[in-house]
Order: sequence, then C-alpha cells, then structure tokens
Amino acid sequence: MMVVQTARDAAKVRFDERGLVPCVLQDARSGEVLTFAYMNEESLLLTLETREIHLYSRSRREIWRKGATSGNFQRVRQIRYDCDGDALVALVDPVGPACHTGERSCFYRDLEGAADPGVDAPGIPGEPAPLPYEALATLERTLLARQRRQPPGSYTAELLRDPKLAGDKVREEAAEVVKAVNSESEERIAEEGADVIYHLAVLLLSRGVSMAEVLQILNARRTAR
Repeated sequence: MMVVQTARDAAKVRFDERGLVPCVLQDARSGEVLTFAYMNEESLLLTLETREIHLYSRSRREIWRKGATSGNFQRVRQIRYDCDGDALVALVDPVGPACHTGERSCFYRDLEGAADPGVDAPGIPGEPAPLPYEALATLERTLLARQRRQPPGSYTAELLRDPKLAGDKVREEAAEVVKAVNSESEERIAEEGADVIYHLAVLLLSRGVSMAEVLQILNARRTAR
C-alpha cells in the first residue's frame, strides 16, 4: 500500500523534458535553505519510501543517497510542491552539514560580497550578513556548543548549569521589557526583548527543550483557533 501511495504522490509532479524536477532542501526546524539539486521520478520515489533524501546527479547520471559517503543524511519531514507542480521544497532534519565543503548550507557566500567566487572556495566570516529568520537557529546552535564545551568564564554555560539562576534572569528581563514598553524608546524595547528571548532559550535548553518544540506548539495553536 505504501508503494502505491508514494507512486500517487510522485504522479503529482511535472518532470521536465529530461525527466527531472528541481528540489530545494530546507531545514525543517529553522527554515534555512541548505542546498539545491534535482530529482528524477525514481529518486523521488526512493525519497518518499525511505524518508531520506535521494537525488539525481546530472554529471554522473545516477541516483545518489544524500550523505551516503559523508554520513550527513537529510531526513525528510515534508515535501512541498509549487503551484505549477514542477518544483519541490524538501523540508528536512539535517544530520551534519548539507554542503560537501563542510559548510552547513551550500549557500554560504554573498553574491555581492568579497569571498572568492571559485568552485568550493571558502566563505568569509560575517558574510552573508545574518537575517532575522536565522537568529533563533543560530542562537540555539551557539547555546548547544556552550553546553557541550563548557568554556571557562562563559555566562551562558553558567546559566545552563543552574536552571534556577536562568529562571531568575528570565523574570528579571521580562520585567525590564515591560518597563521599556511603558517608558522607553522602540530601540530599547527591542534590546530588552532580545534579552528575554536569549534567557528564555537558555532556560528551555537547561531542561532539554528546544525552541523548535515551542514553535511547533505555536503552530498547533494557530491551526486550532
């Protein structure tokens, strides 16, 4: 029955004259774009059946399982298709970097930036400039790194070791943002709001709760109301 269903789903896609469909891989938790590639019907069916990304290599003319060599698999959460049915977005849980260069995303250079434009050339720190939607995911990765490494003198590591202290800081910063809303500038409100989000993320992580779990609950509430 599973094979029949996946075949029905694949039939919704309009492949081009070469039998291919472009596919963007996007992090399901953060929304970050990871890479761009192509699928043919067989690789799409394999992806639907195994729930791991399989792509079609135009240069090698063969199907390949993403991460088969590196171990950096892309586990499928959802696949969306566009209004014309001729392009896909695969929402995935990445296991390790998506790019063969070791970068988290293949899109690690700014077209208007100063990085070397050569194939597989390294990026430059600070480019591309981070955008608002990337902030929570980057923050959480930073917090996880502090939790693992426990660098001496790290304020974040101290908070993660002491949930009570982290909770006290959330209460303190929440009061500060309320005060700012009542009497301070919009800039100060944004700064205090950032402090609340940071400390809340630390408090959640100290109990093993991710921001993605919180955001998923917000999604459920949106559909329920």
